[in-house]
Amino acid sequence: MDYQFHWRPVIQALPDLLKASLVTLQVSLIAMALGLMIGLVLYFFRASQLRVLRGFGSTWVEIARNTPSLFQIFVFYWGLGEFGIFLSSYTAVVAALTFNCAGYMAETYRGGFNAVNPGQDKAARTLGMTRFQSMRYVVLPQVLRAIYGPMTNQFTWVILASSLGMLAGLRELSGETQYFNSRTFRTFEFFAATAVIYYLIAKMALLLMALLGRPLFKAERAKS
Repeated sequence: MDYQFHWRPVIQALPDLLKASLVTLQVSLIAMALGLMIGLVLYFFRASQLRVLRGFGSTWVEIARNTPSLFQIFVFYWGLGEFGIFLSSYTAVVAALTFNCAGYMAETYRGGFNAVNPGQDKAARTLGMTRFQSMRYVVLPQVLRAIYGPMTNQFTWVILASSLGMLAGLRELSGETQYFNSRTFRTFEFFAATAVIYYLIAKMALLLMALLGRPLFKAERAKS
């Protein structure tokens, strides 16, 4: 093997790669936040007695969970153009990741709500709480504890899946890496450096979620 490693192009491009990693984080955070909210709505739709809402929620979840993420990005970026709806690569990637994340989170919420004894909601209502108060102070905190682990994994997945945005022309971390690779032909060096950056981003995300989860599980540790 006569391959010579040259890391100088990577070092020179590092400021641009770090700037692109901020785009990756921004896209991931927006998609995750929207996915959490829409996923909760989808859960309630699927639990609704109205057939229309139940059908809408189930259809969303089935499509999101059973089609490739790349296909979903292509639909939002190129497919909607057939109907006169043209989205920027940034908006299309955020929309596709949100669509996918919401579908998975709806199922995660279902598992979380099923883990809560329904008698607790009834007991709270008996004590004079409204349905909203019971949900806010009794049910949701327990649901959040039950789904926190899967939710953390989902956040990591969204960060890594954002790399598919490069195929829609988004200049996030992978897109920027491919740009410099095409100019310098230092494929191994650039993608090795990018892999390290993704690893660090994912580890920081896990650390952040662990720190945010401390207050949530503080009461549980006190009980034990």
